[in-house]
Amino acid sequence: MSRQTRFEIIRDFETQLVYSRTAFPMGTKGLRLQAGVTTPNGEQLQRLLALWGPAIKPGDPAHISFVQIKDNHIHLDINGGAIRRKKWYQHIEVSGNGGTVPLSPNESQQNAHGSYLEIYFDKYVPEMTAQQLRDLLIPALDFNARNKEQAYLDTLPPKVKAAIKAHYVLVGMNSEMVLHAKGKAPKKVREKDGETAYEEWIYGEPPQDVDFVRIVSDEVVRVETMKVGGEKIVRTEREVILERPDKETEAKKEQEDRPPNAPSLRRPGEDPEDAPKPAEGRPSGPGPLSIPQSPVPQTPVPQPIPQPPTPQPPGSAPGPGEIVGRIR
Repeated sequence: MSRQTRFEIIRDFETQLVYSRTAFPMGTKGLRLQAGVTTPNGEQLQRLLALWGPAIKPGDPAHISFVQIKDNHIHLDINGGAIRRKKWYQHIEVSGNGGTVPLSPNESQQNAHGSYLEIYFDKYVPEMTAQQLRDLLIPALDFNARNKEQAYLDTLPPKVKAAIKAHYVLVGMNSEMVLHAKGKAPKKVREKDGETAYEEWIYGEPPQDVDFVRIVSDEVVRVETMKVGGEKIVRTEREVILERPDKETEAKKEQEDRPPNAPSLRRPGEDPEDAPKPAEGRPSGPGPLSIPQSPVPQTPVPQPIPQPPTPQPPGSAPGPGEIVGRIR
């Protein structure tokens, strides 16, 4: 890519407002786009979203805050990026007799909540126009959507998209889809069915039709509709299947990825079979740790030299241990 084209791409895309077509995870791991496929995706993306939370959701407006063109890929920071960058004036300091003072000392240093997207090419970044780059970014970013609603609907399966346009709730939708289909529920009730906690979203009031949407763990599991004539319609069979992370699988995966750093009394390379074991009759459970002490050579203590008894003058009181006698 020529120098002039680089300047045109950067000038055209920086501060550009777009709509997201996929979820961007929070943290230092963003998305990679190559050959029209974004990675991570599927269960791996859902796992990252569950662990770190989403920085951008599908359909959310976002802005490209930084563009960097490298040898074989183009880096785009979304909503400030995953690492907060300093402004140019934050690098300026003023020196004087009292020392060095930054030009903007009250600038807040909050954590970054954005993400990034990197578009990779085979060997090098080819010559292209801004419109050609927009076409390449379609799997991740939407430059043609007129509003957030349209951008969000374009990310959904056709069946879900048609149901939302018809303001109809399907069993298997998530809470965000229900909000787009029916809007904010006028009334919500939280109850328990045995050990399962659920939330009931109630739409409508008599004498109109009333819909009761039951949500468990962000998934619609039951839709009950009370008709004006008294007819009751209940739907519990899943009508749409969405990708959702498995909580137990995530916990196991997180434990596997965590490095084994538990403390140990063994020396490096020592066989655990050769490690000292508790003596018989002593419980092996938790308790005060007794470390054997190596024998320390004792230094002999010098004994005092006995002194001869001091002669006592006549008539003095006998000292302790003395024998008093009288010659008759």
